[in-house]
Amino acid sequence: MADLRLGPLLRYVDGSSATVWVETSRPCTAEVRCSDGTGGRTRTFQVAGHHYALVPVDGLPPGTERTYEVFLDGTRVWPLPDAPFPASVIRTTEPDGTVRVAFGSCRWAAPPEGEKDPVGPDALDTLAARIAAEPDGERPDVLLLLGDQVYADETSPATRSWLAARRDPRDPPGDQVADYEEYTHLYYESWLDPEVRWLLSTVPSCMIFDDHDVIDDWNTSASWVADMREVPWWQERLLSGLMSYWVYQHLGNLTPAELATDPLYAAVRESPDGTDELRAFAARAEADAASVRWSYRRDFGRVRLLMVDSRAARVLDEESRSMLDPGEAEWLREQVLEERDSYDHLLIGTSLPWLLPHLVHDAEAWDAALCRGDRGARWARFGEDLRRKADLEHWAAFPASFTALADLIAEVGSGPEAPATVLVLSGDVHHAYVAEPTWYTGGPDSLVLQLTCSPVHNSVPSWIRFGFRFGWSGTARALGRRLARHGGCERPPVSWRHTGGPWFGNQLMTLTLSGRSAKLRLEQAREGKGDGDQGRARLRTVSETRLTGESGREKSRSTFAD
Repeated sequence: MADLRLGPLLRYVDGSSATVWVETSRPCTAEVRCSDGTGGRTRTFQVAGHHYALVPVDGLPPGTERTYEVFLDGTRVWPLPDAPFPASVIRTTEPDGTVRVAFGSCRWAAPPEGEKDPVGPDALDTLAARIAAEPDGERPDVLLLLGDQVYADETSPATRSWLAARRDPRDPPGDQVADYEEYTHLYYESWLDPEVRWLLSTVPSCMIFDDHDVIDDWNTSASWVADMREVPWWQERLLSGLMSYWVYQHLGNLTPAELATDPLYAAVRESPDGTDELRAFAARAEADAASVRWSYRRDFGRVRLLMVDSRAARVLDEESRSMLDPGEAEWLREQVLEERDSYDHLLIGTSLPWLLPHLVHDAEAWDAALCRGDRGARWARFGEDLRRKADLEHWAAFPASFTALADLIAEVGSGPEAPATVLVLSGDVHHAYVAEPTWYTGGPDSLVLQLTCSPVHNSVPSWIRFGFRFGWSGTARALGRRLARHGGCERPPVSWRHTGGPWFGNQLMTLTLSGRSAKLRLEQAREGKGDGDQGRARLRTVSETRLTGESGREKSRSTFAD
């Protein structure tokens, strides 16, 4: 008899269809049965001794909700017996309905129940608890996880013990994961958390990787890549990371139409064991980033989401350094400009923030000039060392790409077909803030904001908190300008100011988008202190503001409360 090893994860949902991802203990037929008689079934496929299915569910009426169950070879395996949560549901979208988008990044797996959490309550756990307590209340229509869903290089004590039982931890890579099997353990640890498991079964999710899904500083520079390729364990680690990402995260990002025409998905499903096909794909992605596209598009009524790979799609040659390879950049442009009148809000999801505190931005642009050799070989060596130690690798470290994104946003946000908002959603930096750009010339009509929210469940040292606060100050801005002059850096096409934050803690942002109006709420997971809380953690609203009114930007000019 087949058992449900992991999942279900409700991934893609539109007005008439959905996909549900599961991992099982053996080959079987996975089936989703909905309360209204609709459903779907498919056979599992195999990778590295593990069995998976992405079950398509079709024929769903738009704007409706139904509960569902999961069966393996005819035996019900979900919901779990005596589960303390409501039934999992599929809610289909409406063409012109309100869309709620919750997002964040950087989540260490929560420790087992009863153990002290060293970084405080998990924002996803607390979101799940709230939805479970009020199943008819407000909930996100989609959850965007913007990177570092698992930490391959910073493992928990429990995972380190598991690794030590499997191999000698004195052998490289020590207490980091080394292969596909060890990656699967990271996903079990993270997604078998009871609250998170139920949350992901009932709220659709979109995901994109960042560096810790593979290793800190992944693809920070060409010399970094060259150094890592000399490390004996690196090739297996990287290929396993890409393979597991494809299985556990990327497949569920795709629409049913995309899955139907995906040659790799077809090859893996048709093979008795798809390991070789998937491994060859990962090797090709490692050798030629332009041959693979991890970015994707999702439409939610009149909201367009473009999730952009800002990690694997990089061009790292110092003379032509770019966040996106030419094909990826052209894809982004096409998706932004296609049928602009069909959406009211454009969301650009990129794990790395586009707009940073001013001092950080200028330091990254300055460092990029040093590494390019603009100040000579000695400064170039210094710049590369600093880039790796200080993680100077955001959009600002790719000045041409920073400018190209600014130009694209100005183009799409101008004219009669301009959306009400263009919102860049990011994580990575272990705090949250809102920044608003102003173009020196030719600015857009749309409201443009950088919305950064991180971490979901992690921490940041106090000295880094001070640094990020200082980075927005006038003194820091003056210091940044001196660095920029030393590097001979060109002035970016925009200036910007932070209008909210910085906020520190385990947190989520939620956008509520209806027509041309937009609202933003920041919530933090905090331990309960009142008598009615009984010591339970809850999401507390830190800031809530209207970004635009129903007619768009002219009603927007709210400033966040810090």
